[in-house]
Amino acid sequence: MTDLSFTVLDIQPEPYSAAPQLTARLRVTESSGAVVHAIALRCQVRILPQRRGYGPGEEPGLLDLFGERGRWPSTLKSFLWLQCSALVQGFTDSTEVELPLPCTFDFEVAASKYLNALQEGMIPLELLFSGTVFTKGQTGFTVEQVPWDLEASHQLPVEAWRRLMDLHFPNTGWLRLDREVLASLAHFKAVRGLTSWEATIQALLAGATADVMGEPPR
Repeated sequence: MTDLSFTVLDIQPEPYSAAPQLTARLRVTESSGAVVHAIALRCQVRILPQRRGYGPGEEPGLLDLFGERGRWPSTLKSFLWLQCSALVQGFTDSTEVELPLPCTFDFEVAASKYLNALQEGMIPLELLFSGTVFTKGQTGFTVEQVPWDLEASHQLPVEAWRRLMDLHFPNTGWLRLDREVLASLAHFKAVRGLTSWEATIQALLAGATADVMGEPPR
């Protein structure tokens, strides 16, 4: 039986990827002396929001996820961010491997809402490993499963996430809309002669603000 352990050495934005991607650099250690031929590695990356503090400027962005601050003791629960995989080449003793972490800036995804709300500090992560280990012995190859209890923790700087988003979406964000809503929005934009989606949203917000304040429409 193999005796594996995993350590997260670093997680950094991948500067040359076509889509947003972080890359985790892992050290994989095998302590029994077995010769590992390969590992088909799978990983769940979870965010642990209860393991950090939050400033007043971060509260508005967290309201939709966790409610008012008074509810946080019961609503701040860990949640799944990513599921990813990598092939670990053969080794003895230990090796290092890069694990790609594809990311999205879609605000329909809870993790994107959460990460976008953070202004500074660290993001507490927990990486849970599974997969298949292929070892080489005197009588041939042996197949076994990566134990489900293998995990590693990492503190990802908020700055790394913001740098990744700035590489692909500088000063922008994304919202996914129903097709009928998008068609209505496009019609409003055309009728008003607006030149951009930003101007369209701003016009709608200005109208909504005027209704709330009881001001006459412009």
